[in-house]
Amino acid sequence: MTEPQNSKRYDLEDRTLNFAKHIIEFINKLPKTLANVEICKQLVRSAGSVGANYIEANESLSKKDFVMRIKICRKEAKESCYWLKLVDCTNTKESDEKQKGLIQESAELTRIFGAILEKAK
Repeated sequence: MTEPQNSKRYDLEDRTLNFAKHIIEFINKLPKTLANVEICKQLVRSAGSVGANYIEANESLSKKDFVMRIKICRKEAKESCYWLKLVDCTNTKESDEKQKGLIQESAELTRIFGAILEKAK
């Protein structure tokens, strides 16, 4: 049995959804310092925006719209990486490990969206 041609698109939709969910789980365990609260607000927005814009890209009406949405996905993934690096999770080794994994995932998503942009040109 062959996979549908657009199965990768849905795999990436799931991956970006899981990224946002893992960000939320991570944030909920962080110390509630003033800095973390503000950083986490930005992090939730950027992480959620990655997947939301990817869904929008998949429903785009034109190639130009698709490219713009994918650029936003890449930008939001980069921004998520930035906020992840800023957040203070010195309370436990588990949080530190989770932070590193999320930074790696945001970097991978950035590269994936960059590759999609290259193919779309």
